[in-house]
Amino acid sequence: MNFWQRALKSVTRRKGKSFILFLVIFILGNVIAGAVAVQQSTMNVERETKKKMGNIATVEFDYEQFEKDNEGKSDEERYSEDNYPKPPTTEDYDKAGKLDYVKYYDYTMIGWLETKKFKAYTPEDESFGMAGGNYFSVKGGNRLQPLDMEEGNIKLIEGEIFSEKDLSEATGSVLISKEVAEKNNLSVGDQVVLDMRSEMYNDVSVDDSGEGTEADESTEADDLEQSTSQVVTADYPVKIAGIFSVVKKESDNSNASQEEKANQIWQAVDQINTVYATNQLVKDLNKVQTEKMWGGTEADTSEQEYYQAMYVLNSTDDVEAFKQEANPLLPDYYQVVASTDQYEQIAGGMNRLGTISRYIVIIAAIATVFIISLVVLLFLRDRKQELGIYLSLGEGRGKVIGQIVIEVVLVSLLALICSLVTGNLLGGAVSNTLMQSDWMTNLSQTDTYYSSAMMSSTLSYSDIQSAYKVTFSVGYIVTYLLLGLGTVLLSAILPLLYILRLNPKKIMM
Repeated sequence: MNFWQRALKSVTRRKGKSFILFLVIFILGNVIAGAVAVQQSTMNVERETKKKMGNIATVEFDYEQFEKDNEGKSDEERYSEDNYPKPPTTEDYDKAGKLDYVKYYDYTMIGWLETKKFKAYTPEDESFGMAGGNYFSVKGGNRLQPLDMEEGNIKLIEGEIFSEKDLSEATGSVLISKEVAEKNNLSVGDQVVLDMRSEMYNDVSVDDSGEGTEADESTEADDLEQSTSQVVTADYPVKIAGIFSVVKKESDNSNASQEEKANQIWQAVDQINTVYATNQLVKDLNKVQTEKMWGGTEADTSEQEYYQAMYVLNSTDDVEAFKQEANPLLPDYYQVVASTDQYEQIAGGMNRLGTISRYIVIIAAIATVFIISLVVLLFLRDRKQELGIYLSLGEGRGKVIGQIVIEVVLVSLLALICSLVTGNLLGGAVSNTLMQSDWMTNLSQTDTYYSSAMMSSTLSYSDIQSAYKVTFSVGYIVTYLLLGLGTVLLSAILPLLYILRLNPKKIMM
């Protein structure tokens, strides 16, 4: 009879001891399986959530570090021209954009305007209408196709995208939404004047006689100050090069709060009331506003020139590597931030659950190694006479060790398969209980909603909770069985050392 057959016979004949070993591994396996199920689920939530948040990065000024480094300085010295860092140039953005992690990128100039006759879109219930005017965002770019169109947030339904000439000159070509076009009865190729308006406030002081003087003139200490307003206007002609529609993202709003739903509607309205243009047009538009409406100079326009960079990476896995290589290319205090950075804030409870499950897996695996080692070792001490006979008859120690390993693996494999199901149910029950506890939800009460210019959709803690599901998956099954069998084999090391030290002559005396 070879050692394979002896192993099978030993398992079936020693039913009591085999059942004890099965029970020990089954109980410990349930703990490991439950923890692995929770860990796999939290990892899946993180992966899917970050996919929704997008693999997008931008550049921001690190105000916290700047204030910390300049603590103790006066405001005049802190924000002086020599001390305050210069913003990145387009060349700096281009250097970062040429890194291998970047799929494509753009740097945009943003403008805002209020019009009188050119009408903005408002929902039918007018819940997001702005009293007294129509407000638009003007989003520039340095690409023929706007980045939002490249990312699938908007779709061109009529007309054409920008040309090379539009990128180099302020030709007046713009893209507007279908809703704004219908509101103003416009179509592709139409010329329209943006009748910009703005309300300027001038402080005046009122003396006891009630006569007003300019605020910069000397007044009595007890004079009262009032503000007067003046409406300034300017016209800016544009041409409708194309009309786009906003791509609606499918999402489950059943668990969303009223605040979250309101923010989602606001974001959709803001997207509809965005006018897409090139950086050259936005720069020229800002110049007209500064000089004709606000009485500024060309130098003031240059000082206000600011770009927002946006990098679309190949994968969310490239975020950290991109940060490490891009940050040295930027001026001091400017750093790369990614859309996925906010995951820690909105999913703190989920991360804590994943961390705890990981610790449970480690502790349970270590405990399993010691407990199974002791159980098997005790069983082998009772079988010392049997093992001594095998060795005295000339059986190799390797085959004796193989027999013991097969016995342990057979019982362990059966116990692990059974605990695969019950452990999954245990993990689901425990995690569902924790999900409903204050311990998990206390963070979501202060930070439940996340929205950013880098994201095309909103994300809330309720979305993350709804995405958390403990289910059977290939990853869960493979991870648990490999971990379980690896732990069992590791626990067999101590008993095997015991077999290697056996002396058949002493045993048979």
